[in-house]
Amino acid sequence: MDSFEQRYQNSLTRLAENRRSSELGGGEKRIEAQHKRGKMTARERLRYLLDPGTFTELDAFVTHDCTEFGMDQQTFLGDGVVTGFGTIEGRLVYLFSQDFTVFGGSLSSAYAKKICKVMDLAVKNGAPLIGINDSGGARIQEGVASLGGYADIFYRNVEASGVIPQISVIMGPCAGGAVYSPAMTDFILMVDDSSHMFITGPDVIKTVTGEEISFDELGGSETHTSTSGVVDLKLPSEADALDTVKSMLRYLPSNNIDNAPTAKTTSDEKAEQTAENKIKTCVPPNPNHPYDMKEVIDCIVDQGSFFEIKPSYAPNICIGFARLDGQSVGIVANNPNHLAGVLDIDSSVKGARFVRFCDAFNIPIITLVDVPGFLPGSKQEHGGIIRHGAKLLYAFCEATVPKLTVITRKAYGGAYDVMNSKHIGADLNLAWPNAEIAVMGAKGACNIIFRKDIKDAANPEKKVEELVEAYSEKFATPYEAAKRGYIDCVIYPEETRTYLIRGLKAASSKRDTLPKRKHGNIPL
Repeated sequence: MDSFEQRYQNSLTRLAENRRSSELGGGEKRIEAQHKRGKMTARERLRYLLDPGTFTELDAFVTHDCTEFGMDQQTFLGDGVVTGFGTIEGRLVYLFSQDFTVFGGSLSSAYAKKICKVMDLAVKNGAPLIGINDSGGARIQEGVASLGGYADIFYRNVEASGVIPQISVIMGPCAGGAVYSPAMTDFILMVDDSSHMFITGPDVIKTVTGEEISFDELGGSETHTSTSGVVDLKLPSEADALDTVKSMLRYLPSNNIDNAPTAKTTSDEKAEQTAENKIKTCVPPNPNHPYDMKEVIDCIVDQGSFFEIKPSYAPNICIGFARLDGQSVGIVANNPNHLAGVLDIDSSVKGARFVRFCDAFNIPIITLVDVPGFLPGSKQEHGGIIRHGAKLLYAFCEATVPKLTVITRKAYGGAYDVMNSKHIGADLNLAWPNAEIAVMGAKGACNIIFRKDIKDAANPEKKVEELVEAYSEKFATPYEAAKRGYIDCVIYPEETRTYLIRGLKAASSKRDTLPKRKHGNIPL
């Protein structure tokens, strides 16, 4: 064997050794420790998520360049994050998966550059970006270089916003400044028990404020899905979380130019008849009785297609994706089963963000309305319900995608305007025969309008009953709004799906543009 042949063989051996070293991450002992915590490794997560054999890794041999604190004696190929691209159900995605076995997944300057590269490629090639977070935060040994790396990532999160879908999956710690990258992505998923998000941890809080709180209470999945609203979905296991990412992507386009994937629809006459019969009785005759709007949604959309987002946070409004005749749509619906479906601060913000996502990615919006107004009280007023409620109004006004609305029962006051009314650009407005479209409920209106008549009546209670009955008959109906063209059609509940499918097809070639400007000033 001559020297050239020997050198070639040595190069092959070196490549094989480097690949093995890169794939081991922090080593077998740390991988074993990761498994003992019930967690997959960074690479195992990618293998589970992607179609078999499709992952192409980038920058597998990158190492940090820090020489302080003995770091020049500690290098690992890949430097704590696995990056690259592959396919999910045949569709291109870009990904990074933080490796807790290497320096606790802490972020270095080189590590950040790897993430920035795949973010740039995702935007350039118009493909979703999925980030799997499992990191202790900034690599302290690198100081400001690590902080600069975070800022580089944040900047790209903003550049990619509204251009490609960005999904974050929290599968371990995510603390300090690291939380702001997931916070600026479109959707965040967490795994029960093993994942946490917070700006400052329990120890720092105890030192500064004296408050004692556990990791789960402060930043666990239950806290962030039901109390803070930071996280969209929590799942019992890592596998469930990754499966949920796959399910979510089925409703989303790859970028803001492409259309969302469609699904083949099969006609099931028995199921359709069952849904038609059920929807007739979903809404109770008594307008004061609650009901679950999710049952109405299930009767309208393609069977089993409703994919709810933020189900535990502000449940007085439901948001999520669904399919209507195979097409991906966004659902925004008041839910009378919680707080009578009233709009408050949390539900307004929840709905507004979802509307803006759908509009950014050309997903039509279906709005189901049963809203008695905005939640009254000093807590809401002092918390900024005016400003936060305006976010939902702004989002609907700004949206140029097809917008269809169905009023199933109440649409009172300013909340009627806000919930995608004809006045703010809805393309098709439908109402059920029992719909009540008015400034307020009949009794409240009569107490104001006929205050003197009620006061002077021999029997005030009976007088109120008579006035309420007369007012309801004339004004608490969909027909006054229909006379003015604010309602396009008054329909039977069982006709809803048919009308929405027709309306969606009619608006599919909609062309609507906003005034030329740098950007609007949404009341943040």
